[in-house]
Amino acid sequence: MSKTTTSAPEDQAPDQDLGAAASQLSTAPAEEAPNLPALGFVGWARWFWRQLTSMRVALLLLLLLSLAAIPGSLIPQSGVDATQVADFRQRHETLAPIYDKLGLFHVYSSVWFSAIYILLFISLIGCIVPRTWQFVGQLRGRPPAAPKRLTRLPAYTTWRTEAEPEQVREAALALLKKRRFRAHVSGDAVAAEKGYLREVGNLAFHIALIVMLIAFAWGQLFKSEGNKLILEGDGFANTLTQYDDFKSGNLFTQDDLDPFSFSLNDFHGTYEATGPNRGTPRTFQANVTYSVGAYGKEQNATIKVNEPLEIDGSKVYLVSHGYAPIVTVRDAKGNVVMNREAVALLPLDANVTSSGAIKVMDGYRNAKGEREQLGFNAFFVPSFAGEGHGTMLSQFPALLNPRLALSAYHGDLGVDSGIPQSVYQLNKKNLKEFKDSQGELFKKRLAIGETMTLPNGAGSVTFDGVKEWAGFQITQQPGSGWALTGAVAAILGLAASLFVQRRRVWVRAVRGADGVTVVEMAGLGRSESAKVPEELGDLAGTLYEKAPGAPDPDDEHADSPDPHVVPAEGAEK
Repeated sequence: MSKTTTSAPEDQAPDQDLGAAASQLSTAPAEEAPNLPALGFVGWARWFWRQLTSMRVALLLLLLLSLAAIPGSLIPQSGVDATQVADFRQRHETLAPIYDKLGLFHVYSSVWFSAIYILLFISLIGCIVPRTWQFVGQLRGRPPAAPKRLTRLPAYTTWRTEAEPEQVREAALALLKKRRFRAHVSGDAVAAEKGYLREVGNLAFHIALIVMLIAFAWGQLFKSEGNKLILEGDGFANTLTQYDDFKSGNLFTQDDLDPFSFSLNDFHGTYEATGPNRGTPRTFQANVTYSVGAYGKEQNATIKVNEPLEIDGSKVYLVSHGYAPIVTVRDAKGNVVMNREAVALLPLDANVTSSGAIKVMDGYRNAKGEREQLGFNAFFVPSFAGEGHGTMLSQFPALLNPRLALSAYHGDLGVDSGIPQSVYQLNKKNLKEFKDSQGELFKKRLAIGETMTLPNGAGSVTFDGVKEWAGFQITQQPGSGWALTGAVAAILGLAASLFVQRRRVWVRAVRGADGVTVVEMAGLGRSESAKVPEELGDLAGTLYEKAPGAPDPDDEHADSPDPHVVPAEGAEK
């Protein structure tokens, strides 16, 4: 992915072999002059490809991809919450058309985001393939022979010994192999190399990025996500018609849905009763019975928050909870037109103060015998403070003192027009209010078992009890396992490329003019590091025990010298 250049030494002729020794300590391709023709498509294509697969362009693309993802977090996305997008359009009539043209309401599927994504993908592949091939060649080859002048290497040490040169080289070869160096004898020296894990980590990091990009793209194209509100005792089958709302990737089809079904047996929630955290949920769990396939065996399971039910490739999450008052509605003649039906209401606050609508669409006749429809705005609190103790707001999330407040309408609900409408709101365009004795909207607050009688003998509504409901999110996210694997591999690969150093060590043993063997050891790392001199010193100390120093010819009574390492441009000792 990176491109580096190696400057030639000042003394070119004597040190050509030093450049060869330091070469290929990484798999980064050497930067060469583009050698473009004056004109021509091939020359410009070659130049563009080299720029695209360079490190600076890859980093730039990564930065652009990060910046491009920011609008997707700040601006409502149509694929996530279409309601918020519609609300944004209403509140920003000038800005919304601009966002539409720029694709900011669907950032992750926009042309410009996809272009950055694809260019980064190509850049990584164009970088990894040649580097992998080059690295395989290095593994099949041998470490390069020792330079003629080891003193010019960053870490260097030398001493004289009475051991034979062949014995020193054999001892050095055994020592380096024991320390997990790849080593071999080349001429009068032993050449060894270690730290290949650095390049393995580097390549693994880039391959892991490609795996993550593929997994992310695959997941976006084939994903599905739907929500379903289920009352206690009701069930759900995993088909498109059963979802309250559903969205999916561009390549997802109905056949990709996993065949399963489940029913909600009961919902159980407990809350902190006292203290500063009063009302905070302690337990949220849904007990369900599910089966896989058309004839699958029924099994029981418990779904908790952040503990989904996994069925094949789908996950069923528990995401919400609320209450559904049970009501019975009778017409003017006392005929039941809604028999103990539970109507789900949406929570408004943490104490589950809820609101919604009750709609009687069929079977109702007014006092004159005319067919009409009834609508009620419903407001429910599970824990009412009591008469004269404040507004209609819940004091606690649990069902301690439930109350249902209704306001009544009659006429046409608009459900027969074919225009979709929310089940939680009344369309009052063709509805008339029931009036009380003061000419105001007729409304009443009911406890369980109480009945609201409509004016002029129009019928009645009885509050029979309360059911609980649970909201579930069913998701299919293919490729998530590969994405996790890629993320872990990227972290491990990056750690290896940062903390493992590629280095080489040479041990030369030759007989001097006075017949005493001269041992030279030198080390070279890919980058400046204190590890190379330290490691060379440790190796030299161990080898010194097997080939101890000989007396200095200038002082026959001197003690045997200890080997030392010169951590820079060293000079011979």
